[in-house]
Amino acid sequence: MSKRPHIIIFNPDQWRGDALGHLGHPAVQTPQLDSFAAQDAVSFRNAFAQATVCTPSRCAFMTGWYPHVRGHRTMHRMLNPGLGEPNLLQTLRDNGYFVWWGGKNDLVPGQLGHAEHCDIQFRPTPADYERWGVRRRHSNHGGDLAWRGAPEGDNYYSFLKGRLDTPPGEVWFDSDWAMVHGAIDFLRAWQGEQPVCVFLPLGYPHPPYCVEEPWHSLTERGAMPERHRYDTWDDKPRLLREMRDNQGLAGWSEERWRELRATYYGMCSRVDHQFGMLRDALKETGHYDDSAIFVFSDHGDFTGDYGLVEKTQNTFQDCLSRVPFLVKPPASVNVQPGVREQLVELIDFPATAHDLAGIDCGYWHFGRSLTPLFADAARPHRDAVFCEGGRLRGEGQASERESLAAGTPEALRKTAIGLYMPRITVQLQEAERLPHTKAAMCRTERFKYVRRAFEPDEFYDLVEDPGETRNRILDPTCQDAVQGLKERMLSWYMETCDVVPMQSDQRYFRSA
Repeated sequence: MSKRPHIIIFNPDQWRGDALGHLGHPAVQTPQLDSFAAQDAVSFRNAFAQATVCTPSRCAFMTGWYPHVRGHRTMHRMLNPGLGEPNLLQTLRDNGYFVWWGGKNDLVPGQLGHAEHCDIQFRPTPADYERWGVRRRHSNHGGDLAWRGAPEGDNYYSFLKGRLDTPPGEVWFDSDWAMVHGAIDFLRAWQGEQPVCVFLPLGYPHPPYCVEEPWHSLTERGAMPERHRYDTWDDKPRLLREMRDNQGLAGWSEERWRELRATYYGMCSRVDHQFGMLRDALKETGHYDDSAIFVFSDHGDFTGDYGLVEKTQNTFQDCLSRVPFLVKPPASVNVQPGVREQLVELIDFPATAHDLAGIDCGYWHFGRSLTPLFADAARPHRDAVFCEGGRLRGEGQASERESLAAGTPEALRKTAIGLYMPRITVQLQEAERLPHTKAAMCRTERFKYVRRAFEPDEFYDLVEDPGETRNRILDPTCQDAVQGLKERMLSWYMETCDVVPMQSDQRYFRSA
């Protein structure tokens, strides 16, 4: 490749891996990403995050390190350059890229600022809104919290806000819309000789579940797939059982669940539309062929599966750990567009970006470039994927206690953080069977094994039980497979337990 490609990172938050039309979902509408996969990109059906909440996952996919390598298992432990922790944005910038960042953080320590990681951290000004001719909405799509209803009601912890009311022809111009418009403005104005990296970490479809028209009504309610449900909860982690009880959604009708799910899928459709806007801008400005475009989420969402909403930090159901992942290389790289079935991990993203940009990142990591799969749909890649989270007994710094630092639990229940109280209050508990126990997943094409520090392990046959409803960890007929995945997990830990710096120290003191 004679010239380094632009790198476009379109990174929605909390998008389930099954919620794409071209992967066979019967209800969600994603025409932009569907055409992207059909014409120009590779879409990985079996792409998995390395953590099921935002910050640990982002720390992994921006470094190529699993969360355990440097202790990134909490929302409040981010990539710190002062501790020798790199990230892709910084690496690209150090190698001549101009980096534009528009959207959420959840990646680098807020107290240190963004100067080392990007050239522009976009924040819209009143002049931007005037130029766009829009009315600014609340930056958090949850807005005011009146929609929650009474604390004793069964909507209080549902995250379901529903339709966002806007005048006909207007969108709910929140932060996501502003960031997309800002990125498009940047691309239209860019005249530099440097390759650029555009990083768009959006907020949707992260709950609260709410979206404006036409996306709110876009999903056909009657086309919903069946929700996954547990016949028994006795062999499931305590965190899930207590979340179920605390969220208080057990009495919901299927009609209410359909409305929640359709709203979430409508949020996905809005993000799909915004991607189409960005794609059109890249074509309009002549940057499309010269760009490597990555579209992926950090983790998924329960969206009613098992009677739950949002996500957890230490359970790894496919609805949480599997994510959309689409890649278009620059036009100079041979690609056969379409769907790929190989198991891939999000830590493969930075390795692929390094490969396409011809960059030696200068540190040891565990990602594997996806470029060989672009033109060879049958090429082997990984035999297993991994995901992890949770904490040890007494490991308070990994319990999310910072989330409650601003006030008492009772006061916080009335704020936006209060939406998460059914989970956070459980994560803070100390008990013989720690409900927020440290755990790790090993998943192959057929089986999933979850090791838990203080609770029973889990094992699922994904061919016979794709919804992961029957824990067969004690089934005598499964013990050979269980042992095989235990050995595979042990090998994974041994191979990835640390990283040795590339620069060596001298063993002897220099003489005066």
